[in-house]
Amino acid sequence: MATLAQPFLANAVIAATGVPVTIIHAGSLIDSTSDKVIQKVTVIITDNKITAINKGFTEGSSEDTVIDLSDYTLMPGFMDMHTHISSQHNGPASYMEGFTLNEADYAIKGVMYAEKTLMAGFTTVRNLGDRHNETVALRNAINNGMVKGPRIYTAAKSIATTGGHADPTNGRSKSIMGDPGPIDGVINGVAEARKAVRQRYKDGADLIKITATGGVLSVAKSGQNPQFMDDELNAIVETAKDYDMTVAVHAHGKEGMLRAIKAGVTSIEHGTYMDEEVFEQMKKYGTYYVPTIMAGNWVAEKAKIYGFFPELVRPKAAAIGPLIQQTFVNAHKAGIKIAFGTDSGVSAHGDNALEFVLMVEAGMKPIEAIRSATQSAADLLKISDTVGTIEVGKLADLVAVKGDPLKQIALLKEVKFVMKDGVVYKQQ
Repeated sequence: MATLAQPFLANAVIAATGVPVTIIHAGSLIDSTSDKVIQKVTVIITDNKITAINKGFTEGSSEDTVIDLSDYTLMPGFMDMHTHISSQHNGPASYMEGFTLNEADYAIKGVMYAEKTLMAGFTTVRNLGDRHNETVALRNAINNGMVKGPRIYTAAKSIATTGGHADPTNGRSKSIMGDPGPIDGVINGVAEARKAVRQRYKDGADLIKITATGGVLSVAKSGQNPQFMDDELNAIVETAKDYDMTVAVHAHGKEGMLRAIKAGVTSIEHGTYMDEEVFEQMKKYGTYYVPTIMAGNWVAEKAKIYGFFPELVRPKAAAIGPLIQQTFVNAHKAGIKIAFGTDSGVSAHGDNALEFVLMVEAGMKPIEAIRSATQSAADLLKISDTVGTIEVGKLADLVAVKGDPLKQIALLKEVKFVMKDGVVYKQQ
């Protein structure tokens, strides 16, 4: 829990160290350690860490930086557990980009979208699939201070089966289809499954992403059929554990979800056709659910536009897209562990906070939605010792909105202050 010391104790700490600090006066504080909101709080930051949290507004020295957020609500930096930060769907043109764009093009797009994501208040993201491992380079550039963006945990290229969702050659003519293998993220059988995980490790990925069922946007007929055998899933999970990597799983259909959950994967993304049996297994195995309601709504709306999707994709988008919000309702009622995720890159980067609005519309309390994008997301990533809550000793990842987001959740779409790792990137 956050330590609420008396103001004079904070002054003593500042005087004793003699080190200039950043002092934030917050009118309200949601620290994500509980459902409580604390009024009139000072957060003191030394270098990139939170070093004190005090009741009232602590005075600083002339050398300290004081940030007045007395009319704002301060929260931990938001965390999006499902993004594709180096691309963004733009209708028919997206299906040609694999033929017309190079690795450098995606890398440059990633720089632009990363900054938009950070400015929207998202200081940490999981990137669940790219084309050329460009998000590994983007992650490194951000960590080295070369470009602005959120802290990225990337899966690099997703792992699929031949013809499955995330096989990069789906929809191509046979003359250029080729036969992609584990290096390209396409596997068949146990040995190739292990090799693909090890290749992701070699490429610099932080975690593994697999596509356990069909998907909506791939040029393939089924959006929900299971696409990995049990032995392949077990091989992926076991190998990932050897490299201390978690496994995120794209899944719409029930059978593919059940196989993945029983293999011990970390999270199910989308989860459209979840039911009580799936919920029971997720509770048993401690599996997280990352809903991506935004993506479902987006593809459902775009499916109404003739020609926006290929005709093989359009009926999948129309059928699957509208179901995800109701799946979220059912999962929340069932008590499944939920972490915030948007699938941004399907919808536009920078609009990530719309997911909060959709979660609340579906019955989640605003404070729960905020915790899904802070404490729960950090738990999913296994980094809750450094981020996800506002506590002494943790990294200074902080965002603020003017007003009370617990009364008006849409305020989270208008983040006015962003600090990541002790550096202010936005202050309006």
